[in-house]
Amino acid sequence: MRLNLDWRWHSWRELDVDTLYECLRLRVDCFVVEQKCAYPEIDGLDPRCDHLTVREPAGALLGYLRLLPPGLKGDEPALGRLVVRDEARGQGLARALVAEGVRGCQARYPEQDIYLSGQQHLEEFYQSMGFQVISQPYLDDGIWHVDMLKAWSR
Repeated sequence: MRLNLDWRWHSWRELDVDTLYECLRLRVDCFVVEQKCAYPEIDGLDPRCDHLTVREPAGALLGYLRLLPPGLKGDEPALGRLVVRDEARGQGLARALVAEGVRGCQARYPEQDIYLSGQQHLEEFYQSMGFQVISQPYLDDGIWHVDMLKAWSR
């Protein structure tokens, strides 16, 4: 993984328009264009979420995720829209992004389990990060997913 990366949490109001644009573009580039999945990426939940960005020292956005508070989509806080720019994949950044997402979630919502809906082909990756499958596979916008939960731990 690249060193000296800039990790930053943002509330909705802290996102400047340029950062918001970069995050949304990265999400659309991956989830809509790359995965050839026409679905409503802008789902109306972002204003109630916290957003994690990771940038290289020169400023380019490499990765992103959003943290949904408990009660927004389910009982638990949730990690979602985890994405790493194509050219930054395979360097451990996704693992670091999930780990920072879990830390941020535990800091904001202590003693609560963490939920995510993961693409099924990434099930083993998320399991290696402590998430356990809690559902049968299901199609979500044409892509197989599983619901996963990470039990709270110190």
